[in-house]
Amino acid sequence: MQIPERPVCPFDLSADVVVIGAGMAGILTAYLLKERGRQVLVVEADRIGSGQTKNTTAKITGQHGMRYKKLIETYGQEKARRYAAANKEAIDRYQKLIEKHQIACDFERLPSYLYSMEDEEKVKKEAEAAVSLGISAHFCEKVPLPFAVKGAVCFEDQAQFHPLKFIRELAKELEIYEGTKVLSVKGHVLMTNHGKITAQNIVFATHYPIVNIPGFYFLRQHQERSYVVAYTGVEPLDGLYYSADTEGLSYRSYQNFLLAGGSAHRTGKRKPEGCYESIRREVKKAFPKAQESACWSAQDCMTHDELPFIGRYSRFRPYWYVATGFRKWGMTFSMIAASVIADAVMGEENSFAALFSPQRWNFTAGIKKFMVDFGESSVGLLWMRNLFTTQKEAELKNGQGGVVRKGLKRYGCYKEKDGTIHRVSLRCPHMGCELSWNPEECSWDCPCHGSRFDFNGNLIDDPAKWRIGK
Repeated sequence: MQIPERPVCPFDLSADVVVIGAGMAGILTAYLLKERGRQVLVVEADRIGSGQTKNTTAKITGQHGMRYKKLIETYGQEKARRYAAANKEAIDRYQKLIEKHQIACDFERLPSYLYSMEDEEKVKKEAEAAVSLGISAHFCEKVPLPFAVKGAVCFEDQAQFHPLKFIRELAKELEIYEGTKVLSVKGHVLMTNHGKITAQNIVFATHYPIVNIPGFYFLRQHQERSYVVAYTGVEPLDGLYYSADTEGLSYRSYQNFLLAGGSAHRTGKRKPEGCYESIRREVKKAFPKAQESACWSAQDCMTHDELPFIGRYSRFRPYWYVATGFRKWGMTFSMIAASVIADAVMGEENSFAALFSPQRWNFTAGIKKFMVDFGESSVGLLWMRNLFTTQKEAELKNGQGGVVRKGLKRYGCYKEKDGTIHRVSLRCPHMGCELSWNPEECSWDCPCHGSRFDFNGNLIDDPAKWRIGK
């Protein structure tokens, strides 16, 4: 689906608010601020919706896996209730916005099921926790899937839609510059590849924050990849389905397609078996007549304490705002983020701001995950001094891309059509972490912070700003 192109940013602009990133969170934030009279412009390094928004399975739901029982235990009843209320409000906001602008984006209200094929008791307890928070939910022993389950939690009145159809219409009302990559941000000034922009307020809606200090988000979250395979030849499902089991799959229908997703793993850490193949194997068992049509993957920021970071970027930059750490539920949290950040810019109180504040600190909630991420980042920092050492020749074995170790660095090599041999450093330009080869997607991935590069070293996913140097 094509979204009309926008021009690159002309040199030297100024605005009340600049939003970096034209994905769902960025577009919604810009829209809400423009609606309230602010002068807003959006800058996007690539195309509108070209990041994770285009790869989502597009569920708009407050059912985020085995979440509410743990939220109550970790944060207490009141904060868990606010989390549930924020998600319900987000779904309702989408519907109102779609109805207001008559946006044809296949929006549909459906029940959402969290099912388990292994443990009936855990989903029963999750249902009890959800009901105690005022969520319209119930436990059910069976679900309309072609395989037996131990039980499921049903959340009523959730939703799904086509995010690119939605964002295309909303973007029509906004001043957006594509092909405009932000290279640095200092105070109120953004330097891009096409010039300088000055802004009173700056919103980082780049999926992963592109500025390390202040904020230190590189120590507070990591990224995970997950995979989707689309099929035809399957009767449409009448709900959204998400597995409570470690290796379970999620399912939803879109028109005549079945979307099956799963096989999540930390970016840069390979699974022993093929991610797409494991999905295909399970779908073949459940839907033997299914015919594969397409496959793709997505990336998600995973915070240690399982709450997103939405609000002021840092106490030292009260005019910077951030939306990140959506933990696989980007469509719902994009609307929450837009609401919280728009209120903050306007100087208005938002009842959910404190819960998602990036300045919160719950040491016990995520200490184990913090130590893992800190360990990964420390390795990269120790090796940073080697990033600029003299390059040494890499070997090319049998005409295929190979990897060799020379001294303190590693290099990948590839051969172009003209036979020229090139070599690239296999350290991430973000913070020096060693990249690993992802055979599933033919990319070099960073296990520290999730930056990804294609076979030729070109940047695919942030937070790195540059390609791998030749």
